[in-house]
Amino acid sequence: MAEKEHMNLVVIGHVDHGKSTLTGRILLETGAIDPHIVEKYKKQAEEKGKGSFFFAWVMDGLKEERERGVTIDVGHQKFYTDKYYFTVIDAPGHRDFVKNMITGTSQADAAIITCSAIEGPQAQTKEHIFLATTLGVKQIIVAINKMDAVKYDEAKYKEAVEGMSKLMAMVGIKTAEIPFIPTSAYMGDNIKEASANTPWYKGPTMIQALDALKVPDKQTDKPLRLPVQDVYTITGIGTVPVGRVETGVLKANMKVSFQPANIVGEVKSIEMHHEVLPQALPGDNVGFNVRGVAKNDIKRGDVAGPVDNPPSVAKTFTAQIVVLNHPSVMTVGYTPVFHCHTTQTACRFVELVKTIDPKTGQTKQEHPDYLKTGDIAIVKVAPTKPMVIEPAKEFPPLGRFAIRDMGQTVAAGMCISVEK
Repeated sequence: MAEKEHMNLVVIGHVDHGKSTLTGRILLETGAIDPHIVEKYKKQAEEKGKGSFFFAWVMDGLKEERERGVTIDVGHQKFYTDKYYFTVIDAPGHRDFVKNMITGTSQADAAIITCSAIEGPQAQTKEHIFLATTLGVKQIIVAINKMDAVKYDEAKYKEAVEGMSKLMAMVGIKTAEIPFIPTSAYMGDNIKEASANTPWYKGPTMIQALDALKVPDKQTDKPLRLPVQDVYTITGIGTVPVGRVETGVLKANMKVSFQPANIVGEVKSIEMHHEVLPQALPGDNVGFNVRGVAKNDIKRGDVAGPVDNPPSVAKTFTAQIVVLNHPSVMTVGYTPVFHCHTTQTACRFVELVKTIDPKTGQTKQEHPDYLKTGDIAIVKVAPTKPMVIEPAKEFPPLGRFAIRDMGQTVAAGMCISVEK
């Protein structure tokens, strides 16, 4: 069988809108969870009178079995549709998700956003939509979930769709191309089969919508960018940086420049899953041995690129940010920590250029005095020590970042331009 194209999928939505149940149901319907295990949990849930929590139960049970070292096929929550092979990037407590999404553990190719038919979009739902777009998720599927709880009422579905469409229009998402699927993750409506409970719905099922997604551009035609996650010294081999190729191709024998360390080395060999490779492509997590580089020369947060097109070290950069949740306000001089690819660097706001009206994309205010929760703004920022960041248009994975302060993600954004 030919290898199916791979997609990273993230399931986001308000805590109580059923995202783990939906994930569980998709894994179940695509055969990613062993039916015997499912039966076992179903019985347990019913005995405890928690029949309706059966899926959440399955998910917790699986997690427990994984922790006990019993390997189950959803170890990484992978599933296959007719067309693709998906990895579900877990988005548990939304805050962690933001961090993971940006620090490069994952770049989601597509998102399923859940919205409960009972209460429609919530404040957090809006935040999720903002995030998904700021972080460059191009393809979205909306699940209007818990339809069983509203007795499959089309009016409740339409109300939720309208609420979601409004929020999406605010951030410039064209909703005409987005499927809004009435689902009951718990009962299994419109996940794999079209449901008899929603005869009024004529769109795709969840699995059909997943199969209709487009494979993202493979970024191989761009110059190499490989953010370093760790650096090891292996006896008899030498210095071995480890990281994920974000763009371009890493080849044996090529000369690479590590920035901001400003060190050049030659790639002797590349290894992935204990296998030596002649080259590594975007998405590959690899270790590579470099000649001419000592362990202390480079560290996590450095980025490898070709010698003739090295990664950009920013003196300042201009970015568009969304303030997600800040207890007070952000002003010029504010210096939080920017998490971008594998680096965490404190950066100072040197200019608040303008705020933007999300509905129209037009300038709301030039040079505001401060930014507060909910604002979308263009800012100019100066890293307090050298860091690599690239315009998101040219190198998407190196242009997105989260801004953290006081133990939480206060904003997310993307780089528009870099002053080297």
